[in-house]
Amino acid sequence: MKRRTLIAIIVPVVLITAMILYSVLSGKEKEIVLETKVQYGQFEIAVMVTGELQAIRETEIKAPSSLRSRNLRIHRVKIQDLIPEGTVVDSGAWVATLDRSEADNTLKDILDNLEKQESEYMRTKLDTTMQLRQLRDDLINLNFAMEEAEITLEQSQYEPPATIRQAEIELEKAVRAHSQAEKNYILRVRQAQAEMREAEINLAKDRRRKNEMEAVLKQFDIMAPASGMVIYKKDWNGQKRTAGSEINTWDLTVATLPDLSTMISLTYVNEIDISKLKVGQQVEIGVDAFPEKKFTGEVREVANIGQQLPNTDAKVFEVRIELNERDTILRPSMTSSNKVITEVLDSVLYVPLEAVHANDSLTFVFTRVGKKQIVVLGESNENFIVVELGLKRGEKLYLSLPEKPESFDYTGMALLEEIKKRKEEEEQRLEEQQKMMKKQQQQPRNFRR
Repeated sequence: MKRRTLIAIIVPVVLITAMILYSVLSGKEKEIVLETKVQYGQFEIAVMVTGELQAIRETEIKAPSSLRSRNLRIHRVKIQDLIPEGTVVDSGAWVATLDRSEADNTLKDILDNLEKQESEYMRTKLDTTMQLRQLRDDLINLNFAMEEAEITLEQSQYEPPATIRQAEIELEKAVRAHSQAEKNYILRVRQAQAEMREAEINLAKDRRRKNEMEAVLKQFDIMAPASGMVIYKKDWNGQKRTAGSEINTWDLTVATLPDLSTMISLTYVNEIDISKLKVGQQVEIGVDAFPEKKFTGEVREVANIGQQLPNTDAKVFEVRIELNERDTILRPSMTSSNKVITEVLDSVLYVPLEAVHANDSLTFVFTRVGKKQIVVLGESNENFIVVELGLKRGEKLYLSLPEKPESFDYTGMALLEEIKKRKEEEEQRLEEQQKMMKKQQQQPRNFRR
C-alpha cells in the first residue's frame, strides 16, 4: 500500500519537472540566434552542371554491310531481338537478331524472277537453235539449186543462144541467193549469240542476287566483333535503338561496345555561364549512382555555338569533360555532377549567401552591432559570395533575418556610388556578350579545343 502511494506521488512530480525543463529549454532555443563570421582566405568559383557519362572510343556492332547493296533493294530492317543493355559479351557472342520479313519477301521475289530468267534463257536457246537450223537447211537447198543451175547451163551449150542466156541468168540468181543466204546466216548467228549472252547475263545477275540475299540472311544473327559491354545505339533524336527499332541501311549500327578505359562527361551549360568555361579547367566529378565516389577531370571541348534542346526554351552549349581516373563502376549513360572550377581567388573576404540581403538595388548584411551594412559584392559559388567592400575579417553577422530588422540603421552609404558604377558595367558586359553570341550563331558549329 505504501509502495502504491509513493508511486502515485513520484510520477506527477517527475512529469511536472519534465514539463518545466521542456519549457525552459524551449525558451532558450527561441533565444538562440544564428550568426556567422566574415571569413578570409582562398575562394573557389565554380559552375555546377549535370552531365552524362560516355566513352570516348567505342566499337560499333553493325548489321551486315551487304544490306546496302543496290541489288537487294532493302531500305529498312527492324531489330527483332536484342541482348539486354549492359551485358558483358565475349568476341563472337550473339548480340542481336534482325527481322527477316522484308528480306524473305525480297528473296521470294528474286527466286520468282530467277525462275522467269531461266525459262527465258531456255526459250531463247531453243528459238535460236531452231532458227539457225532452218537457215542451215535453206543454205543447203540453195546450194543444191545453184548446182542444178550449173548443170542446166552445161547442158544448154548446144541450145539456142536465148536458152543459154536463160540458163546463165538462173545460175547467177542461184549464186546470188546462196551468197546472200550465207551473209544472213552469219548475221543471224551473231544476233543469236548476242541474245544468248543477254539471257545469260540476266540469269547470272539473278543468281548472284539470290546467292547474295541468302548470304545476307545468314548474317541476320549479329555477333559481337570484340569483347566488352553492350550499350544501345542512340539515334539523332536521343532515342535508343531497342528491339522493334528500325535501322536505316546507311546507318547499320545496332549497338556499341564502348572503351571504358577513357570516359567523358557530356554536359550542356547555360548561356549565362558558358563565358566562364575554358578548355583546361579542372573539374570535380561525382556519380549519382555512387555518391561516395569522387573523381577529377578536365574540360576538353567547349562548343562555340549554342543549341536548343528538345522541350526547353533556354540556349545551352555542349561541353565535354574528360575523367582523369579509371574505375570499373563507371558505365555509359550514368548521370554525373560536375563542379567546374572556373577561378580560384586568393586572400579574399567571403560570407555565406544566406547572410546577404537585397532591397531597392542595395545589398547589405545585418551586423551583430545592430546595423544594415551596405556591401559591394564580387564573385560567388554555390554556398558563399565574395565581399569586396564594406566588411572586415572576423566581423560577426546575422546568418538569417534578425528580430525587428526595421530597427537596424543603414551604414556604409558611401558605397552606393560604387554599386551603381558596377551595375552599369555589368549591364554593358551583358549587352556585349549578347552581341557576340548573335555573331557566333552565324558561324558553322565547332568546338574550342
